[in-house]
Amino acid sequence: MIVPMRKYSFLIYHKQYLEFLDAIREIGVLHVIEKQEGVTENKLLNEQLQTLNRVRTIQRQLKSYLPDDAVPVPVKDSANLASYLTDTEARLANLEALYQKLQLTEREWDRMEVWGTFSPELIEKLSQEGYVLHFYSCNIRKFDQEWEARYSLFEIDTVGTTRYFVVLTAPGVQPDIDADPVTLSDRNAVDIATEKQELHQQIAETKNSLREYAPEAQAALEQYQRQVNGGIDFSKVLLNTRKEADEKVMLLEGWCPTEKAPELESYLETNGFYYEASEPTADEPVPVKLKNGKFAAMYEAIGELYDLPNYREIDLTPFFAPFFMLFFGLCLGDAGYGLLIILIALFMRRKASPSMKPVFSLAAWLGASTVVLGVVSGTFLGFNLIEAEISWLEQFKVIMLNPDQLFNVALILGAVQILFGMFIRAVGSIRRFGLGASLSVIGWLLIIVGGGGTYLASMIADIQPEVLNYLYYGFFGAGALMVFVLNNLKRNPLINIGAGLWDAYNMATGLLGDLLSYIRLFALGISSSVMGFVFNDLAINMSGDIPVLSTLIMLIIMIFGHGINIFMGGLGAFVHPMRLTFVEFYKNAGFEGGGKKYKPFKSVHS
Repeated sequence: MIVPMRKYSFLIYHKQYLEFLDAIREIGVLHVIEKQEGVTENKLLNEQLQTLNRVRTIQRQLKSYLPDDAVPVPVKDSANLASYLTDTEARLANLEALYQKLQLTEREWDRMEVWGTFSPELIEKLSQEGYVLHFYSCNIRKFDQEWEARYSLFEIDTVGTTRYFVVLTAPGVQPDIDADPVTLSDRNAVDIATEKQELHQQIAETKNSLREYAPEAQAALEQYQRQVNGGIDFSKVLLNTRKEADEKVMLLEGWCPTEKAPELESYLETNGFYYEASEPTADEPVPVKLKNGKFAAMYEAIGELYDLPNYREIDLTPFFAPFFMLFFGLCLGDAGYGLLIILIALFMRRKASPSMKPVFSLAAWLGASTVVLGVVSGTFLGFNLIEAEISWLEQFKVIMLNPDQLFNVALILGAVQILFGMFIRAVGSIRRFGLGASLSVIGWLLIIVGGGGTYLASMIADIQPEVLNYLYYGFFGAGALMVFVLNNLKRNPLINIGAGLWDAYNMATGLLGDLLSYIRLFALGISSSVMGFVFNDLAINMSGDIPVLSTLIMLIIMIFGHGINIFMGGLGAFVHPMRLTFVEFYKNAGFEGGGKKYKPFKSVHS
């Protein structure tokens, strides 16, 4: 459900304002209303945002140096968390500088390796004695044998298609050679190789130092990030404060859940701060806070992937949650896969952080649904349980359904969810706008549910034709009156008839399309079962008949194949029910969305 909110306006004397904000932040229940023109950025806020970006960047870079089994390390200098940011930046910058230097050294070594070990001092001494060495390289095809006859040319080496050579001349003589001159480094290949080795060692030592430092630094940076976020929130609140009475009085507005209002009001009254509390008006954008039971709360994150409901409509989370779980199980449809998902989810939940525990709890519930629907569809790790000749399975085959029956189940579930959505839409319209605004939806429910229910009753029970006719006339007549005449009580009936006809066309085509969309539940379940069967067949037929090796090959094929099937099937089993929820169910339930999430102004420790 959506938690009721109350609007608060505060008038605070400017000398008490910072103290007031600190207290409000500690209470941590007020969602501050931003100015209509938005938050005007200032120098302090920009600096805080830049610092936050630096922290996040360094955290990403530092993550690669965290050992897989790293445990949180207590921060030694909690009073100076900013020093961890600058220290980590310096360490990473030093490592990057070493990498760049190594890259340049490797390029220099590649260029000088071919010339071997030489002494730059000896080359300079030869030049002083009247012997100048010119170094060249060229493609083998371009090398001219006449150069050897005209000059004192010495070939050094040939690497691939490139030939390296030296020409000895007197001072001032430039050889007339069509080759690429080579400028030697002031170091030979041995010296460069030594530096490469030293750089590799320095990089290894720096990495080891980072790995030792990373657990403490990461913990400190997380604390510092919360601290910076708190500062940003504080700065934004200050910027959203209106200054009145020659800046002597500060005006701040915000929203507080009614369940938390006593705590806030107690502080305000104890300290003598002036405030006004009011209920939200019809046109005010109120922040949304969802509050559901443990089961439905797990699905709130799924609903938020699409949009939050606005404050004045019904939260659909508890209504789509059971359907989503059923749809997932029907799409994956393998009891063995479901058991694996449950085991993995429960194992991961034990080691997960508090924020991730609901995710793995949700995975466990979805796995349980897959087990149940897998039994119903008669599939276990790709094996067909319906055709299996196992004595203890016979008692369970009563609840197992064949593909035709599963097809019908998918359509029935779709029809139930669509009609349930229409019922929610009617209830929501009555709550917000009164009974008159929901007559059209109620009319369609009478036509579809009443007429359809009467038809099903006639198939099951022996009902007199006259009674059936009265029921049909009653449901269709009352429904048609609401749809075509009373769809808008403030409008001309003739216009209502035209609008009703258009609504009837949209309803007939839309409902059919929505209902057919649920066939995907059956299709995905069948495809997952078929893929599991195919991998089992491949594993059995391709394993051969070598006693131990054949069993090993069969297990490898089955593990690999079923692993792919679980991943692909699980992805489809999550995405397609989500699509059915956001498109078919939300549309028929009249979902509007556009809600802004409730974000209280609170301290980093709240």
